[in-house]
Order: sequence, then C-alpha cells, then structure tokens
Amino acid sequence: MAHDHSGHDHAHHHGPPADGNFSQAFKWGIVMNLVFVAGEVAGGLWANSAALLSDAGHNLSDVLSLALAWAASLLATRRATERYTYGYKGATIQAALLNAALLYLALGFILWETIDHLRHPVPVNGSLVMLLAGLGILVNGFTAWLFRRGQKGDVNVRGAYLHMLTDMLVSVGVVVGGALVYFTGWLWLDPAISFIILAVVGISSWGLLRETVQLSLQAAPESIDVAEVRQFLLSRPGVTQVHDLHIWPLSTSDTALTAHLVRPGGENGNLFLRDLQHDLRHEFNISHSTVQLEDALPLMGDHGCCDEQVA
Repeated sequence: MAHDHSGHDHAHHHGPPADGNFSQAFKWGIVMNLVFVAGEVAGGLWANSAALLSDAGHNLSDVLSLALAWAASLLATRRATERYTYGYKGATIQAALLNAALLYLALGFILWETIDHLRHPVPVNGSLVMLLAGLGILVNGFTAWLFRRGQKGDVNVRGAYLHMLTDMLVSVGVVVGGALVYFTGWLWLDPAISFIILAVVGISSWGLLRETVQLSLQAAPESIDVAEVRQFLLSRPGVTQVHDLHIWPLSTSDTALTAHLVRPGGENGNLFLRDLQHDLRHEFNISHSTVQLEDALPLMGDHGCCDEQVA
C-alpha cells in the first residue's frame, strides 16, 4: 500500500558548494608535476635509477589524478537540470574512485620494473638521483601546501593533498637512498628503496580507495555516525519516532539526508524544520536535508520497517 504524503510538512535545503575554489591549485599542481616528471624520467634513464623512475611513474599518476579531480570539480559546479536534478556533483565521487584504481594500476607497473632492476642491477648516478629527488621535495611539498585548506572537507581535495604529501616524503627517501648508493656503491639499495616507496604509497592510499568505494555505493560518509544522527533526531522536541532514515553522499563534499519523523500535534512545524535543517548542517555537515513530519506512525509495510522510537 502506498503512503499518502499529502497533508505532511516537507523541508528541503540545498547547502552551498564546497568552500574554496581550487582551480588555480589544480592548475599549478599539474604544470609543476608535469615538468618535474619529464625531468625525473630523463634523469632516471640517464642515471639507471629504478627508484627515480618509480617516483616519476607515481608522480605521473598524480598528474592524471589532479586532472581528473579538477575536471570533476568543474563539473560539480554546473547547475542542475530536469534530468540531472542533483546536478553533476556525483562526478567527484566517480573521479576519486577512478583515481584510486589508476594509482594501484601504476603501482603494479612500477613493481614489475623494479623487480627487473633488482634482477639486473646497473650502475646508478647517485648525485643526479639526489638532485632530482631534492627538487621533488620542493615541488610536491608546495603542491601539497596548495591543497591544505580544503583537504578536511572534500575527498577529491584530500586525495590530491595526501598524494602530494606522500610524494614529498618519498622524495626524502630517494635522496637518502641516492646518498647511500653514492657513498657505498651498493647497487641493490636502489631497487630496495623502490620497494619501500611502493609499500608506502600502497599503504597510505588504501584508506582513500576504501572510502571512495564506499561513497560510490552511496554509503554514509565515514565522518557521519548514523546512529548519532538518529538519536539526534529523536531528541528533537515532540519527536516520538524516526523511520526511513537515509544518509548518502551527493558528492565528495556534500551529504544528503531524508527522514520521516513522527511528531504528534506538529505545532510550529515551520520553525521546527528550519531549526532542524540548521542543526543538521552545522552538527553533521549535512548540506541537503529532506524531512517529512507525520502525526502518527504509518501502517507496517508502508515504509518497510520503523527504525527507532523514544522509549
């Protein structure tokens, strides 16, 4: 039996877009890393350095990651249409998931190359390795700094920030490895350091991959405790029961909520809904909320199952 929505109060709130415009940060990050990748590839081939080539490969994947994230962020600003009623915000989730997948694909290729260098070691120009990796510390560190402001509220931006920060730390490791090869002559150190680089990048990126998969499946963002939201709704004045509570991501920075609240009497409904929207936005960063108020609990089966009620 379908539930009749007539006569009930509805509230809709569309939150503002994610704070900050990172177009310039993406642009600078892409240009600087492309130039640096070209230098690393040339230097790695000349110096016969697997560590330098692996770092260049990862930086190239970061360039693609930045480009995809930038394109998705631009799409997310486009207005909603009759067909795309939420706009194109979901593109940021798809871009983040694709970036995570491409990262691990690049790691697999780099691993293959590193194993080949380990089986067939060749002399390494340690001084050149240290010079280029030192430049990498500056390039990646500055790029990470460009994204520091928005990395807490957007998975797209956080992905860029973490990749650049990780690359900076990896470049520090390459400098140390180049110095060790230069002073000891132990050629096996170069591919060994490359293995360490792969492990660091793979482990540090696992959380990002897991989160993007969850977002693509419309799971509630990790930053939101659904049980806490439910208890918050139950604590509102006059609410006796909450059912059909759904929380899902519209994008990597915007979250939506729908819920039915049983509130007998329903006095001051407009004021109640206005305050509820405000608190959901500020307490849980839920920017789009749709709430339906009901005088009584619907018949079992109309909505599936009733979630929670006040004891």
